[in-house]
Amino acid sequence: MFQGTIVALVTPFDKKGKVNYSKIKELVQFHLQKGTDALLPCGTTGESPTLSKEEKLKIFETVVEAANGNIPVIAGTGNYNTAESIEMTLAAKKIGADAALIITPYYNKPTQEGLYRHFREIADRTDFPLVIYNVPGRTGVNILPETVARLADHPRIVAVKEASGNVGQISRLHRLVGTRLDVLSGDDALTLPILSV
Repeated sequence: MFQGTIVALVTPFDKKGKVNYSKIKELVQFHLQKGTDALLPCGTTGESPTLSKEEKLKIFETVVEAANGNIPVIAGTGNYNTAESIEMTLAAKKIGADAALIITPYYNKPTQEGLYRHFREIADRTDFPLVIYNVPGRTGVNILPETVARLADHPRIVAVKEASGNVGQISRLHRLVGTRLDVLSGDDALTLPILSV
C-alpha cells in the first residue's frame, strides 16, 4: 500500500514553545514540491510523546488540509494505551488521514502476546489501514517477526515500519510476511540493506 519516500515530519515550535501550525503548512508544501510520496505527522520524529491529544489532532487537521489529497497522510496515533490509540486512530480517520502509524507500546514493555493483542484490538476496532512501528531503541520493546507474521493476516494491518537496526531480523520478517505486508525502512542508515532484503 505504501512505497517511496515517506517523510516523518518534525513538529516545529515557536519561541514560546507552542506548536507552529503555519510552519507545518510550509513543510507540507515543501514536501509536495519535492515529490515526497507520503507524510507522517506525530511520529517519534514529530515529538509524539510530548504532544497533547488536542495538539496532535490539530496537527493531523493541518497536514491533511495542506496535503489536500495530493499525497497520503499517515497519522501517528499509537502510544502505550490501547484505548487511547483506538480513540486517536478513529479521530485521525474522521479528520481525513489515509492510515495510522501505531508504535509498539513504550515504557511498560509488553510481552509478545501483549503486543499481538494491542495491535489486534486496534485493528479490530478502527477499520483503518494500520502501520506497525517497531523502534525498540525508543520503546524498550522489540516486536518479533513471528508476532508481526501473526498480525499480517489482519486485513487492516498493511505495513510495518522497521527500525530495530537488525538486518537479520528484518530479513526473517520479510521471509515470514512475504507480500502480505509492506516492510518499510524506519532507519535511514539501513535503508539500502533493507531494500536489498
